[in-house]
Amino acid sequence: MSDKTILRALAGERQAVPPVWMMRQAGRYLPEYRATRAQAGDFLSLCYNPELAAEVTLQPIRRYGFDAAILFADILLLPQALGADVWFVTGEGPRLSTITDAAGVAALKPVEAIHETLSPVYETVRILSRELPRETTLIGFAGAPWTVATYMIAGRGTPDQGPAHAMKAADRVAFSALIDRIAEGTIEYLSAQIEAGAEVIKLFDSWAGSLRGQDFDDFALAPARRIIQALKARHPDVPVIAFPREARERYVGFARAVGADCVALDNSVDAEWAAANVQTDGCVQGNLNPRLLVEGGPELEHETRRIVEAFQGGPHIFNLGHGITPDADPDNVHRMLAAIRG
Repeated sequence: MSDKTILRALAGERQAVPPVWMMRQAGRYLPEYRATRAQAGDFLSLCYNPELAAEVTLQPIRRYGFDAAILFADILLLPQALGADVWFVTGEGPRLSTITDAAGVAALKPVEAIHETLSPVYETVRILSRELPRETTLIGFAGAPWTVATYMIAGRGTPDQGPAHAMKAADRVAFSALIDRIAEGTIEYLSAQIEAGAEVIKLFDSWAGSLRGQDFDDFALAPARRIIQALKARHPDVPVIAFPREARERYVGFARAVGADCVALDNSVDAEWAAANVQTDGCVQGNLNPRLLVEGGPELEHETRRIVEAFQGGPHIFNLGHGITPDADPDNVHRMLAAIRG
């Protein structure tokens, strides 16, 4: 059994003190991150600078001693590698050139061309695999095809993923072709991260909750299963965490259906319900509300302990239900860790 607590949880071991890391743990709530980002010049330049990307990945490990580090990158690097134009607008977030029909899908680069653009990301992984503390697990990641497609179709984040739903309804064949191209690219991208040194993979489907019924099966569940099966065939010892955010009752059985070693839960899910209905299949990750790291106080400690207790009967990785927000108080992270670790 590994001496890395994250890997032990993913292998199904219940631990008295759950391992812990946070989504977006390298980010704007940390002053050292803001300084490094200023040094890089802009967000994309930071993502593609291996030394600086490794530095911001390491910063929360030095400050907090998390049990895992997650590669600093962005889910939109893959669309860029496939030929989309990507840029970030300060204060507003990402912008992309849009794909709205079969011709736009056909114009994307072939999957084997992605590595030229993404090679700096692989170098970041190699640096981290050398520089992380021996006990710290290195997590690689990508966005799931549905979530990535919503940005590629709309050209930006949208509150209801309306443009992607519209394309899906208007031309399901072209939409499915886009999902397939993203899935193929994701398999190659994540496999290259593993070859560079990633020990765990996480697949983020941030907008899975807007899919219903057969659409959830076709565009959230099936692509995740395809990607995970391909990764397991190439790298059978590398565990995968799946995050179909806001999947509600579809969290039940999701890990088993897609072949994941763990399912990450958002904070709309009650921990006691998830322990009874989701953790029965194995490891779960989650699911503290990120707002509590802004507000702090007794509720932060109470909710942290409640989640630990709810999941203490099986394998659990403590995390947030979504990424930590830029207005979080770094001291509240220390308070959360104290409540977890005692």
